[in-house]
Amino acid sequence: MNELELIAKADERARRYLAGVEERPAFPSDDAVRALAAFDEPLPAVGHDAGTTLALLDEIGSPATVASNGPRYFGFVIGASLPVAAAADRLALSWDQCASSAVNSPAAAAIESTAARWLLEILDLPRGSGVGFGTSATACGLACLAAAQRTLLGRLGWDFDQDGLAGAPELRVVVSELAHITVLKALRLLGFGMGRVVRAPVDARGRIDPLRLPPLDGRTILCLQAGEVNTGEFDPFEPLVDAARAAGAWVHVDGAFGLWARASPQHAALTRGIEQADSWTTDGHKWLNTPYDGALSICRDADALAAAMNADAVYSTAARDAQKNLTLEFSRRARGVAIWAALRTLGRDGVAGMVGRHCDQARRLADGLRDAGFEVLNQVPLNQVLVRCDDDAMTHRVRDSAIASGEIWFGPTVWQGRPAFRLSVSSWRTRDEHIDRAIAVLAAARRDAAG
Repeated sequence: MNELELIAKADERARRYLAGVEERPAFPSDDAVRALAAFDEPLPAVGHDAGTTLALLDEIGSPATVASNGPRYFGFVIGASLPVAAAADRLALSWDQCASSAVNSPAAAAIESTAARWLLEILDLPRGSGVGFGTSATACGLACLAAAQRTLLGRLGWDFDQDGLAGAPELRVVVSELAHITVLKALRLLGFGMGRVVRAPVDARGRIDPLRLPPLDGRTILCLQAGEVNTGEFDPFEPLVDAARAAGAWVHVDGAFGLWARASPQHAALTRGIEQADSWTTDGHKWLNTPYDGALSICRDADALAAAMNADAVYSTAARDAQKNLTLEFSRRARGVAIWAALRTLGRDGVAGMVGRHCDQARRLADGLRDAGFEVLNQVPLNQVLVRCDDDAMTHRVRDSAIASGEIWFGPTVWQGRPAFRLSVSSWRTRDEHIDRAIAVLAAARRDAAG
């Protein structure tokens, strides 16, 4: 089987998979998971035929996938890949570019540059900001926080590039007491021990309380949230950013999914004041519905991001806005191509419509679950629905029963010390009928659990 025949065969198998994704179980069966043992074989001394390798991958691997690309998956704010984004990603894979700079790929550099400009427009962030296309909000948050660390130390007269952290002036970090684990991971990697990270108290909805904000100064990085993972709530940016600016602190916003609220005229007010921050992160592979992996590091001071991430060498110099100078990776795939394709195809109105539709569906889901006797714990300002049953044991039983049905999947959580579960609406495939189907499954599970 030659290269083109193999690609055609892979395409045929991919089409067959996608044709059934809407009715595929949301989570694989136990039998499908057990069958994965077929991959646990000795390293072959003599390679197998490429066709049989592809067949094994599909016939054993495909049944054991989570249908996160389907319409009834409500876990982790994972969006399904838009058809044009997936198709563009496959074409970019065929190009096989090392998209570090224009020297390696003029096409990727030009396309990602346009995508960066469009993103700043649709998210209404400062137009001169630096934009890096990274692997995840974790990696992009690390890049932004590294820029913050280097910049604040520089203001204190410390040459971070030359002298590192040993003996450096001590910086402080203030985060929400509900800060996402990926922000904490990035801080650990940058040398901020968790014992030195100050937790800001939150209100009953999970938002930092400005009246209880810890002291800030020019040695402080303040990390805020656009979209708390359980409630979907937003920190009150205007008073918090104003306080940080007055103190000379750096403000970073973790907006992995919530930053996309700025694309919706009906929801942009939730983010009022966020544009005054210094850096932001968000994912394409969440609410823009682009393939994994694709995320964004955005820094108001493009030079600060470029200086922190600079990867020029005598054999490989590039412009400041080359992606190798804005992200953690030197060698990288052209992940911004899928983001460009999604934005070009949806346009401003299409992105706004998708975000708004998912928020409407989340409210529909919340209303239906309330009517079925569930306690909805959040105000559903965005696309997250936080739910609890009459008691903790029932909460566990209902979730287990609903997941076992294969009809839907959603994740467990803990809210204010008690078990709960959250459902995230973020797939372009999800229609109102799928929301109603989820309500019916959960209502039946609750009736069964109640005996």
